[in-house]
Amino acid sequence: MVMWKQGVIFIVLGLFGFVFVLTSDVEAGGGHAYPNGAEAFMVAMMPPPGLALINYAYYGHAGKLRDDDGDDSHLLDDADVGGDIVRLIWISKYKLFGANYGQHFFFGAINKDMDFNAPVGSSLKKHYSDFNALYVIYSPMLLGWHLDQGRLHVAVSACDIYFPLYNEDKGNIASVGRNFWTFEPVLAVTYFPLPQLETSIKLMYDFNTHQNDYEPGPPVRVDRTPGQEFHFDFNISWGLTDSFRFGINGYFYQQTTSDDFDHLGDLPNLLKQALKDIEDDKSRAVALGPGIMYQHKNFMATLRYSHEFAVKNGPELQNVWFKLIYIF
Repeated sequence: MVMWKQGVIFIVLGLFGFVFVLTSDVEAGGGHAYPNGAEAFMVAMMPPPGLALINYAYYGHAGKLRDDDGDDSHLLDDADVGGDIVRLIWISKYKLFGANYGQHFFFGAINKDMDFNAPVGSSLKKHYSDFNALYVIYSPMLLGWHLDQGRLHVAVSACDIYFPLYNEDKGNIASVGRNFWTFEPVLAVTYFPLPQLETSIKLMYDFNTHQNDYEPGPPVRVDRTPGQEFHFDFNISWGLTDSFRFGINGYFYQQTTSDDFDHLGDLPNLLKQALKDIEDDKSRAVALGPGIMYQHKNFMATLRYSHEFAVKNGPELQNVWFKLIYIF
């Protein structure tokens, strides 16, 4: 009887154990704190001393959930996510290492709606949804350099800190809330080889803290430490006029270390091995698409689209970003 129960548990985990939902939609390992593709045009050009307001509006859609081989798992029917994030940037008149010193703060809310082709999660449902506040992001140290007569711009955040609100909805795999922290150093560079030609990149590396009661799939919850992640947003644009630019934007994301599940000693051996296999399923995504920017005095707006490919252990997303910047 005991072996029969272990076999049933293993079969259930094999069917549903690789369905994960974190900040993007459905993800495997890692923390996925940063919304890939959030930045593009002139990302390293920090505003002048004073206060700047940035608003990010996002919509994403996925119709395929890729497995560890990059194949369609056929579990996901349809997933939609939409949200809005507000960012405040304060830049001082003080210099540190020759750079302007500042700080920034993010807060936002996200709505997720997900449909599956089979019952998934501990609730064994085909449909999950959630609308809730995201984490809060804060950096105590922003540094911005403007070099080479305005052709080269470098921005550094010593560490973007993702503060969880501990509003995770247990049993809801579309839950927006999270119960672990992420620490993310950032380096961004913008360079103008020609006055009309702009190139930008924002490089990030994520360190995630311990997460309690993670649900890799029914019928278990385990503690884990999400794997570390390397990712970058990039953009190349050409100035059509003094106000309009057209560009190609995208991102690269790769989980670099495996997840670490804790306290598996009391679980059946088959289930323990299945979880060990899941630990090594690292997420990956690459995206590319067009974008346009409008700028007038202290106001800027961008509209961008990107489509993911080469995805592993996650949804294959189509992304739309609309960003507004106002410098006071």
